[in-house]
Amino acid sequence: MSIQTSQGAQFARIMSVGGSRGSRVVDNAEMCTMIDSSDEWIQQRTGIKERRWAADGEDAITLGTAAARTAIERAGLQPADIDAVLVSTVSHFMQTPSMAAIIADKLGMPEPAAIDLSAACAGFCYGVGMADSMVRAGSATHVLVLGVEVLSKYTDFTDRSTAFLFGDGAGAVVIGPSDVPAIGPTLWGSDPTQHEVITIDDWREERPHGEGPFIHMEGRQVFKWATTFIAGKAREALDSAGIPPEELDVFIPHQANNRITDSMLRHLKLPASVVVARDIVGMGNSSAASVPLAMEALLDSGDATSGQTALMIGFGAGLVYAGQTVLLP
Repeated sequence: MSIQTSQGAQFARIMSVGGSRGSRVVDNAEMCTMIDSSDEWIQQRTGIKERRWAADGEDAITLGTAAARTAIERAGLQPADIDAVLVSTVSHFMQTPSMAAIIADKLGMPEPAAIDLSAACAGFCYGVGMADSMVRAGSATHVLVLGVEVLSKYTDFTDRSTAFLFGDGAGAVVIGPSDVPAIGPTLWGSDPTQHEVITIDDWREERPHGEGPFIHMEGRQVFKWATTFIAGKAREALDSAGIPPEELDVFIPHQANNRITDSMLRHLKLPASVVVARDIVGMGNSSAASVPLAMEALLDSGDATSGQTALMIGFGAGLVYAGQTVLLP
């Protein structure tokens, strides 16, 4: 007797995207009342002019739920139509239950598979790769993938090298069956020898005044890794989908630093016609939420349109990376 296996759609696609941003706008002038820096220095080093932080009454759950609800509605679905929820986050303040399960409950989903992913800034693209496989394997028909972060809660305002970087928000997509190829192969991996380059404090460690845990980052090492190794991986993700640079429409890298984005553009040799996401300017670095939020911003503004080809890539703590070429919803 042989074991029966499941079989799903031949192809999968991103059906919709939704986002939610912290409602508190913190510009560089206000930021510089907290740290010893200047608007000019911050913009020159990162491109950031302002960032969005969660205000009173907002947290990872409220932001994630709002983004998910928008994505589900835009897909023309109901929460009960979602078979699985994948949430990438480093902002969940409890070991269990998962943020995925909590958001599923907030949305009234009856019994979806629910799991959190810990892949930092690459986590959303990890989730897209997993959801694509799930739909094509038949283990799910519609998968909700979210990146959710409230990094302002982890910010050490005595560390002038990182305090100005981070923003709070959530981005979500629904992935379902497609009649045409719409999600290219996921290129993912890690450099685990550098796992200590970006960290968040161990929860078990005692800290004065109950502060933290805080994010710590070796910025120079991350910059070098992203502008050399990750730039090459971005090209591999494009090549694996069979899309030459001159046929790409949109580039959506993790919104870590505009200087990193500029370096990747030079390496990829993309034509000037390619639309490049620069959501970091008004959002800051929102880790796992940055790619879907940047995607939504481009579509909402009309700078990108449904059906265009887009290269997405995320990279961050671990050190981990993931990316794929997709058709925009």
